[in-house]
Amino acid sequence: MTRSEGDSWDLASSVGATATMVAAARALASRETDPLIEDPYAAPLVRAVGVDLFTRIVDGKIELPDGDEDAAAPRVMTAVMAVRTRFFDDFFLGAADAGIRQAVILASGLDSRAYRLAWPAGSVVYEIDQPKVIEFKATTMASIGATPTAELRPVSIDLRDDWPAALRAAGFDVSQPTAWSAEGLLAYLPPEAQDRLFDNITALSAPGSQLATEYHPDGGAAMAERSRAIGNHWRELGFDVNLSDLFYTGERNPAGDYLRNQGWEVAARSRSAVFAEYGREYPDNELLAAMRNSMSIIATLK
Repeated sequence: MTRSEGDSWDLASSVGATATMVAAARALASRETDPLIEDPYAAPLVRAVGVDLFTRIVDGKIELPDGDEDAAAPRVMTAVMAVRTRFFDDFFLGAADAGIRQAVILASGLDSRAYRLAWPAGSVVYEIDQPKVIEFKATTMASIGATPTAELRPVSIDLRDDWPAALRAAGFDVSQPTAWSAEGLLAYLPPEAQDRLFDNITALSAPGSQLATEYHPDGGAAMAERSRAIGNHWRELGFDVNLSDLFYTGERNPAGDYLRNQGWEVAARSRSAVFAEYGREYPDNELLAAMRNSMSIIATLK
């Protein structure tokens, strides 16, 4: 389904299905011989969503092929998601070590960091997503007996609406530094909405706040092309969501430059450099070659 103004979704459709796809990748990554991450909630959440393909994947009923052909892309993407997840895990833990006790996870989807990270005492984690997504995750986590490891404050609102007001209404303290994450989010926003997101984050952030995000120099075109190849294979397996239709491509302001102009100090590394830091080699796969130079960003407000 092509994106449209005001569109909505649950975790089995449109943009929401990508959150389930990523959770399935985290479940697989957690089972590797030498795992970069441990997410014990990923598989139960995927099963609860009920998308047959992803359920069969996490239950080991579908063998994902290796190699360089298009069919191998889902397995290769698992390696990418493992590194991406670890990058954002380490970001939040590093911010906590720096004394930040307030975190905001934008477009939280099936993120389980509020339940699985070792947050220091006094930490408050805000999760922002569409109401159906927030309600589903809260109900599912309660049903499996999961307990947050920080004070969790869900904020049920679309990022296209006045989410800053909803965040403040949930108790967000603008006087305290905040750790923000925009993980796997920017390509799903129109270019002007990306700028507006950063404007809102900056307006809400006290000095010393930190932000982690990713930026694709081609504006998301490579992601759309690679997602088309992955989607074509998964469609053969019965999952009929055209992933490439979910991205907004086109020229947009480079995230690092925009944040610097807003008063943030920016440190950016290519995706392949982040792989190397974790002792992993970026996949030698033609489908993912153009994403090698996607930038992983950590910014600190001066």
